[in-house]
Amino acid sequence: MFASKLTIAFSTAVCFAQPKSIDVQDLIRKSVAATEADWAQAPNYNFIERDIESRKGGPKKIKTYQVMMIDGSPYNKLIAVNDREITGADATAAEQELQATIQQRKIESASERSRRIGRYQKEREHDHLMMRQMIEAFDYKLVGETRLDGRDVYQLAATPKPGWKPPNHDARVLTGMKGTLWIDKETCQWVKVEAEVIHPVLFFGFLAKVGPGTRFELEQAPLEGGLWMPKHFSTQVHAMALGMINENSTDDETYKDYRASADVTRPAVVKR
Repeated sequence: MFASKLTIAFSTAVCFAQPKSIDVQDLIRKSVAATEADWAQAPNYNFIERDIESRKGGPKKIKTYQVMMIDGSPYNKLIAVNDREITGADATAAEQELQATIQQRKIESASERSRRIGRYQKEREHDHLMMRQMIEAFDYKLVGETRLDGRDVYQLAATPKPGWKPPNHDARVLTGMKGTLWIDKETCQWVKVEAEVIHPVLFFGFLAKVGPGTRFELEQAPLEGGLWMPKHFSTQVHAMALGMINENSTDDETYKDYRASADVTRPAVVKR
């Protein structure tokens, strides 16, 4: 597995022995360590993903996939459309496409395989960087203790850190955002994260701008064995280019039925 038993034990240990003496920076540090331990193990799991996508002026699309690891990168097998399980010719086509992908990955050249897995790793590293930058880009303040999803949590408010310099264009959006973070008292895991744009952020000079109305929400839940995985992620994007709105979209994803992956071809790739 990606993380050692020691790392897993740390991530599931008691977050603070004495809740009355909370060091916010230490709480954030522990929450990042716990989240990263789980992030490293995510490729070892298959799951069901339900996507709701809507674009301004277009119909809402709802698709559900069985997401599985096949030789070092994931594959999404379509299993339902508009919350109705596909059957007949559609189900046959989905299964045939899956089997064709398995066979193709078995016979691809070393360079093809390397490029495919490299693309997947690059996507993961991009997401990982944004997670790390979200922590570095904000000042956090403990605003209270409450219960969320049946768990005792610390609630923290996040505001932009003065003088923080984003390392890339994607991270620049964080300079115009504020957020709220709920951290599990027992494990230091992120139970929920919310963030929204509070003032416009320019990209590529004057060419593009992300404005208020852009927001995201992440919710996580524990699995057996102490790991935490995402259960819900949503984004609303309001962006402009050259002074005209060109993106007004909503994406909502839910995840369930996490199961340890038995990678169907060469599992050592994702478990070493």
